Amino acid sequence: MANTVWKRSLWTALFAAAVLLRPDVELGAQELRYAREYPVMRYSTRNPTDRVTELQRKIARGEAELAFEPAGGYLASLLASLDIPVSSQMLVFSGTSLQARLVSSNRPRAIYFTDDVYIAWLQGSDLLEIATLDVNLGPVFYTLRQEESDTPDFQRHTGFCLQCHDSYGLSGGGVPRFLIGSGPTDARGRSTSHDGWIVTTDETPLSRRWGGWYVTGTHWDQEHAGNDVVRRAPDPVLETEAATHNRTDLTGLLDTGPYPTGHSDIVALMVVEHQIYVQNLITRVNWEVRTLLDAQAEQSDRGRDSAAGVEVDIEAEIAAITEPLVRAMLFVNEAQITSPIVGTSGFRSEFESRGPWDGEGRSLRDMDLTRRLFRYPMSFLIYSEGFDALAVEAKDRVFRRVWEVLAGVDRSGAFDHVSVMDRSAVLEILRDTQEEFAGWLAGNRAGSAR
Repeated sequence: MANTVWKRSLWTALFAAAVLLRPDVELGAQELRYAREYPVMRYSTRNPTDRVTELQRKIARGEAELAFEPAGGYLASLLASLDIPVSSQMLVFSGTSLQARLVSSNRPRAIYFTDDVYIAWLQGSDLLEIATLDVNLGPVFYTLRQEESDTPDFQRHTGFCLQCHDSYGLSGGGVPRFLIGSGPTDARGRSTSHDGWIVTTDETPLSRRWGGWYVTGTHWDQEHAGNDVVRRAPDPVLETEAATHNRTDLTGLLDTGPYPTGHSDIVALMVVEHQIYVQNLITRVNWEVRTLLDAQAEQSDRGRDSAAGVEVDIEAEIAAITEPLVRAMLFVNEAQITSPIVGTSGFRSEFESRGPWDGEGRSLRDMDLTRRLFRYPMSFLIYSEGFDALAVEAKDRVFRRVWEVLAGVDRSGAFDHVSVMDRSAVLEILRDTQEEFAGWLAGNRAGSAR
């Protein structure tokens, strides 16, 4: 089954690439499942408000410009304009890409990211791929032609990108999402195992992560699947070679000269897996809660319900919808780190420098990397614009559940990993740095349960 999924994903990626290069083929009008099940979101027709859209407006008004360079095209300028650090570079040679035909172990795709934008660059391609998190729509996908112009134009795609980046495509649900995964991969970017390609999160054991990716950084005796280019077929058994692990550079594996940096940082890879996991859950909560509230309002307008009865049902539904997000933000089931992990690109210091900090200088961006990814078990994405934009009803429930865990009201086993000291520290940090949470605490008499 897993191999079938990978093949379907790769096929649709290849098909999408073909469509992109054929202007006579249009998939944008194709109805996907979300168009039927979440019409209130108006994904294809609502104007985005993400940072790429804002950059496009600034370019049109003459307030911003992108510089074109012979080697990287618009890459360097775009990274600078969107405040994306070069240290975030990750190199992937798995062919799970819009431009899969151009990807190989010798020419991996480079991906760069910040909290809400992802940029993909590929040698020899005339396209940059961009994905952003829009506060209303969730993941939004663009391409930018690598052709010098006074007014470079970002093209939004609502059809073929979602052939893969729709959760119905792999796991059901019909909600747009970001994707990151792992699987044994040969030099041409093809899957080489019946185990296939898997979606990875911060819950995935390190031993199963980063197949089809290059990885720089030290991690002692912890195994991972990165840096292994499978050269045996048809169904090889991977044997991790010591030479591919604990690499501070990629010498002997890849010529990194064409890339802005020679790294594919292990810390960046770990952060992006957590980030994408939580962002996808934020999108799902946003879509499902707003759809639920819209249905409630429509019923009320028609006078066909008991207001009290609907309110109870709504609260229960919202509780069920938001609980997976609460658990992800509190790192329930996070894969254990057994030895220190150290990156090579400087990404850690740049990431940590973004704050915010409480009165004691503590931040949810502070990393641990000896036992777990972060020092404090609460996701930094509680500060994100996507989280801020959730319906009040959804945020109220998330805040209540977070408080219940941190205050010790919820002592269930799922949260045993959050020590007493952790609970106190995270609660103090949030009070100082998350204005809405602090306001919620004050409005609920310091978080007392209803």
